[in-house]
Amino acid sequence: MVRRLLTIVCIGVLIWLVGCGELGPGAEKSGAGFVKLFNGKDLSGWETSGNARWFVENGNLVGTQGENNAPGDLFTTGTYKDFLVTLTYRAEWPCNSGLWFRYQSPQKAYQADILEYKNPVCYSGTLYCPGKMFLAMNTDKSIVDREGWNTMKVRAEGDHIQIWLNGHKVADVHDDTTDSGKFGFQIHPGDQFGPMKIVVRELLLKEL
Repeated sequence: MVRRLLTIVCIGVLIWLVGCGELGPGAEKSGAGFVKLFNGKDLSGWETSGNARWFVENGNLVGTQGENNAPGDLFTTGTYKDFLVTLTYRAEWPCNSGLWFRYQSPQKAYQADILEYKNPVCYSGTLYCPGKMFLAMNTDKSIVDREGWNTMKVRAEGDHIQIWLNGHKVADVHDDTTDSGKFGFQIHPGDQFGPMKIVVRELLLKEL
């Protein structure tokens, strides 16, 4: 009887340890199989590139240009392959930012854009790929909340990439530029984007 109880306890401890080991630095468990890539407290699990400013304020992740309109990026230290990710954010305009995913290098990545582009005309939720420009464009500005919070979902499985913005599907393409990489956020250069601010409330990930 004692041996049986010890076996049950050991199995439980092993399951708990394995579950804990699945989370990367800074990540926290959420519901329905999702994990929080941003913990709401600090930048654990993230690394900077460039000279933009990244900080946590009132539980939100905030990015702005650095000194002299300096640009930069913020990336997860971990890499991911197939996933469903949900981003809750707001922007202060004019803004040119976005959610990097499957990022391997400046030439090999995807970005779910947060912007207002003039030529061609497109808005947040547009799918960008370096060297290929826009793989899919959101041309409906009415689905973007310029003043409040927005919810962007990205699903990447194999070469199939889909994006939804505030419940509206804005991208559904097949492309094989990169099949895995980091998540990240971008702060674009240029004095015209001096007032920009990207504010992230939540970034939830479910690996597929």
